[in-house]
Amino acid sequence: PGVATDTTPFALKGRWHEDFFHNNNPIVLELGCGRGEYTVGLGKLFPNKNFIGVDIKGARMWTGATESLNEVAEIWLTFSDPQMKKVTKRLTSTYFMQRYRQFLQDNGIVHLKTDSNFLFTYTNYMVNENKLPVEFRTDDLYH
Repeated sequence: PGVATDTTPFALKGRWHEDFFHNNNPIVLELGCGRGEYTVGLGKLFPNKNFIGVDIKGARMWTGATESLNEVAEIWLTFSDPQMKKVTKRLTSTYFMQRYRQFLQDNGIVHLKTDSNFLFTYTNYMVNENKLPVEFRTDDLYH
């Protein structure tokens, strides 16, 4: 099903700003948003950005995300399941980072906020292995 959803035409592809948001504000995705409380909070804090929260299991989560091809300025991964047993499901794996590049603008940003030492350590390793630039990093979650 993942392959099919990646190639399915979508009416908003390339038109999110014009047809949905009706502005040119940067589009920010929060993947694995749960009930969306954090996404709503970000929207209130940053009214000059357009936020989309996505939370669907497996490859289907890409339906909305990939259809905004190169329109997304930022992705937020907030308290994602660390998937300790399944590397293929970790949202900071090389596999997912390559997917994010498909719809992030040039110089797009991926934010990670986690309380999992495992995911934090794993992500730092992935960042180093993939030679990804780091704008800011801290191990102090609440400050």
